[in-house]
Amino acid sequence: MERTYAWQHINNPSIRNEARVRFHDAGLSATGTQHGEGYSAAWTLSAVENWVTQRVAIDVVGEGWRRHLDLVRTDGGEWTSAIEESGIQPLGLPSPGIAESADLSTALDCDLALCPLTNTMPIRRLGLLEAEVPSTQLLMAWIDVPSLQVIASDQYYSSISPGAVRYSSGTRGVDVELEVDREGVVLYYPHLAQRI
Repeated sequence: MERTYAWQHINNPSIRNEARVRFHDAGLSATGTQHGEGYSAAWTLSAVENWVTQRVAIDVVGEGWRRHLDLVRTDGGEWTSAIEESGIQPLGLPSPGIAESADLSTALDCDLALCPLTNTMPIRRLGLLEAEVPSTQLLMAWIDVPSLQVIASDQYYSSISPGAVRYSSGTRGVDVELEVDREGVVLYYPHLAQRI
């Protein structure tokens, strides 16, 4: 099954995400774009085995500059990153790739900043729409956009109802109720995104 989704940022309408998603028996693969202030991003994602991220590759392009990140989770659970930069890089953007301080050894998922699709993997893997699941702590490989720096982000997911889950992040000060469809794809993310 293949579906296409689009989200508009709630507080900043200039940010828009689109994703074309192919669902597999126990995962998904997807391609997508993100358009923001001063940049455009294109990405591919593979999480086809038990909803665990295997690889995400992202290209970000701004006026006169470009960055690329290839983030891979190996079969042994190690995360690696390959980066490329060209042009005159914007001042103040963190360096791309896995931050030196990031311990991703227990992370199963990537989380692409401002893109609601990456919430789907933990929602489906934990079975939040099928059962009452208490708050579960996870560690994410969180990818900042447009810098493409990767940090470790502690996040919590729990069931609310078949159409809603609670999501919070201690790293980024988020605590919200996500409205989702029957595939676990976000319909509404408070203060961040609305599906269009």
